[in-house]
Amino acid sequence: MQTILGANGNIGKLLAKELTRYTDKIRLVSRNPVRVNESDELLALDLTQPGAVDRAVEGSDVVYLVVGFEYKAKVWEQLWPAMMRDTLDACLKYNAKLVFFDNVYMYDKDHISQLTEHSPVNPPSRKGAVRKMIAEMLLEAVRTKGLKALIARSADFYGPDTGNNFVTQMVLKNLSAGKKPMWFVGPDIKHSFTYIPDAARATALLGNTPDAYGQVWHLPTDSRPVNGRQFISMIAAELGITEPALSILPKWMLFPLGFFIPVMKEMPEMMYQYDRNYFFDSSKFTGRFGIPATPYEDGVKATCLAYREKA
Repeated sequence: MQTILGANGNIGKLLAKELTRYTDKIRLVSRNPVRVNESDELLALDLTQPGAVDRAVEGSDVVYLVVGFEYKAKVWEQLWPAMMRDTLDACLKYNAKLVFFDNVYMYDKDHISQLTEHSPVNPPSRKGAVRKMIAEMLLEAVRTKGLKALIARSADFYGPDTGNNFVTQMVLKNLSAGKKPMWFVGPDIKHSFTYIPDAARATALLGNTPDAYGQVWHLPTDSRPVNGRQFISMIAAELGITEPALSILPKWMLFPLGFFIPVMKEMPEMMYQYDRNYFFDSSKFTGRFGIPATPYEDGVKATCLAYREKA
């Protein structure tokens, strides 16, 4: 049995499809799980409640922790440590392997111009401090308790059916409505994006590769540096728009904008990712498995096509 904790999120749904390459026993766990594959086992649980994670993990061989809590530092500080502790305890109790889907918030901001699995950990934000804490909890359990686990990290992601992410909300949605696409701080600064179908496929592969455990992995991401302006131009081209004018959001504007778009109140502490080059190196994965990332042009094409079909 391979179990997905947080199965209703963007990564969880795609991961469920990818796991059919390896097993026909897949358990989807969330408050209101929705069947992805015909043979899926559905388990409706609020994973923040006592005993819920233990019940979800029982009988599992591999557990994928892909839970997505509300994008608020206060919520993360309250819920993530307990979620990780419960997951570690349950995996150790039932001898299950653990795959944790993570982001890059724990890395030192002065090293994001070339992020590798060995980049220094020194989070500059409250949300980053939470990610550092829970990653250290996992790695400590690997070192001292015999847990078999790995961390799969993604850059900011984009792709079909990722409606709540930055690219869809501020670029694709605006361009489709005839409005200016928005970008944070510096549109000519490099910024990596992971294509979410690649992330799901790679996460499933890692979870089913015995010698991948005990390590941190960066999920496959196009190795060509791209800046915000170039990325927006790719999206615009797919929509038949040439040389779109941009609306640049300075840091000072984010909090007042949060009265209309609440998530913006959480963005000021993350602006270091947009005022300097951010390049995500996934050469370790590519070198080990020989699987390249989807080129930006192909990923953008599929993303725009899915958006138009859904509109």
